[in-house]
Amino acid sequence: MNDTRTSPVQFFGHPRGLATLFFTELFERFSFYGMRALLVLFLTASLVDGGLGVDTKTAGAIYGVYTGAVYLFALPGGWVADRIFGQRKSVWYGGIMIAIGHFMMATTLTSMFYLGLLMIALGTGLLKPNISAIVGDLYRDQPGARRDAGFSLFYMGINLGGALAPLVSGTIGETLGYHWGFLTAGVAMLIGLIQYRLTSHHLGDAGLLPKVSAPTEQRRNGRFLFAGMSALVLSVATIWMGWVVISPAQVASAMGQVMVVCAIGFFGSVLLFGGLDGAEKKRVFVIIVFFLCAALFWAGFEQAATTFNLFARDLTDRSLLGGWFEGHQHPTSWYQTINSVYIILLSPFFAWLWVALGKRHLDPSAPLKFGLGLVLLGLGFAVLIMASQLIISSGGKVGPQWLLLTYLLHTFGELCLSPIGLSNVTKLAPPRFAGQMMGTWFLGAAMGNLVAGLIGGEIGSDVATMPVEFTHMTLIGVGAGGLVLLASPLLRRWMGSIR
Repeated sequence: MNDTRTSPVQFFGHPRGLATLFFTELFERFSFYGMRALLVLFLTASLVDGGLGVDTKTAGAIYGVYTGAVYLFALPGGWVADRIFGQRKSVWYGGIMIAIGHFMMATTLTSMFYLGLLMIALGTGLLKPNISAIVGDLYRDQPGARRDAGFSLFYMGINLGGALAPLVSGTIGETLGYHWGFLTAGVAMLIGLIQYRLTSHHLGDAGLLPKVSAPTEQRRNGRFLFAGMSALVLSVATIWMGWVVISPAQVASAMGQVMVVCAIGFFGSVLLFGGLDGAEKKRVFVIIVFFLCAALFWAGFEQAATTFNLFARDLTDRSLLGGWFEGHQHPTSWYQTINSVYIILLSPFFAWLWVALGKRHLDPSAPLKFGLGLVLLGLGFAVLIMASQLIISSGGKVGPQWLLLTYLLHTFGELCLSPIGLSNVTKLAPPRFAGQMMGTWFLGAAMGNLVAGLIGGEIGSDVATMPVEFTHMTLIGVGAGGLVLLASPLLRRWMGSIR
C-alpha cells in the first residue's frame, strides 16, 4: 500500500488523503448540524404541525442527554478504534450508524425517533475522535507548521458543513416537514460515506490498526465490547418494553452525576496515585481549571440550539426574505448557520492576531485567553438581557441583530477558548496520561452540552423570566472569566515553560 507521505497527488499542497477526510467530515457535520437545527423545534412543535408536542423542559433535557452522549461516547469510541477496529474502520462503521440513525428519525414512529438519536450518538462517538486522529496520522514525521495547516483545512470542512446544513436541512424541515429534514441529514452522511469508501486508497496506511495484539488480548477486548453492547441493548430493551419507566430529566440527572464522579475520580487518582512530581501536579491543576472553564463555556455556548433557537422562533422578527415562505417569516433554523459563518470569516484573523502579538512578545497566555473567552460568553448573554427587556416593554418582537450580535460575541469567545484548550491540554498532560487527559476535554464538552440543554428547557420562550435568567448567565460568565484572568499569573507559573 502506498504511503500518503510520498504520494504525488495533492490537495491544496497537502496529501490527497486530506480531501477524503475533509469531505467525509463536511458531510458528517452537515448531517449533525442539520438535525441539530431542527431537533428542539421538532420536539416542541405541536402534533398538528408535525412535531412531538413535548414541553420545553422535556425537550431541553432530551437535547442535553443527546448532545452530552455524543461527546461522552467519544471516549469508548477511541478505545474501540485503538483496541479492535482501527481508526479507518471505526470511521466507516460510525458513519453507517449515523446514516441509519437519521433514516430512523425520518420515520413517523416516535420510538424509532429516539432509537435514531441513540444510533447517531453512538456513531458520532465512533467517528468524530478517530477521523481527527487519521488527519494527524497523515502528517506524522512532518513539520508542525504543515500539520497545523492541514488541520486548518480540515476545520474549514467542519464549518462549511455546519454553515450549509441549517440552510438546506433546516429549510426543508420547516417547510416540507421535519422528517424530510432528518432524511436530508441521512442522505448527506450517505454521500460522505460513499466518497470515503471510493477515495480511501488515498489515505495510504494512515489510520490502520498499527499492530495485531496477542490473541488473548484480542479475545479480552472483544469480550469487553460484547459486554458493553449487551448492557446497552438490555437497557434499551427494558425501556422499550415498558419494564422500566424513566423520564428524560431523570436520565439527564443520572448522566450528570456519572460525569461528575468520573471527573473527580480520574483527576483525584492521577494526582494522588499517578506518581507525578511537583511540576506535573501543578500542570494537572491547570488542566482541571481548563476543564471547568470548558464545561462552563459550553453550557452557555451550546444554548444556541435550545434557548437561542426558541428565541429566534418565537421572539425574533424573521420577515426579512420571509416573503418566500408561508407566514412571511424565514426559517428559524437559518440562525444556526451564523456561528459557522463567523468561524470561517474570523479564524484567519485570529490566527494572524496571535502570530502578530507573538512577534511582539504580547501573545496572551492560555489562561488569559480562557478568561477572555468566558467574559465574551457573558457579554453575549448581556445583549439578550436588553433584547428581552425591549420585547417586554414593546409587547412585540425584536430584530435579528440581537441574536447576530450574541452569536458574534460567543464566536469570539469560542476562538479564544476552544482551539487554545485543545492545544494546551496535549502540551500540559503528563506523557503517560496524555490520551486520558484529552478524554477529559470531551468530558467537559459533554457536561457543558448536558447543562445547556437543561438550562434551555427551563427558559423556553418565557420572555418574562428571560431578563433575570440572562442576567444570571452574564454574571456567571463574566465573573468566572474575571476570576481566571486574576488567577492567570499563578496559572502561568504552574504551566512552567509551556505557554
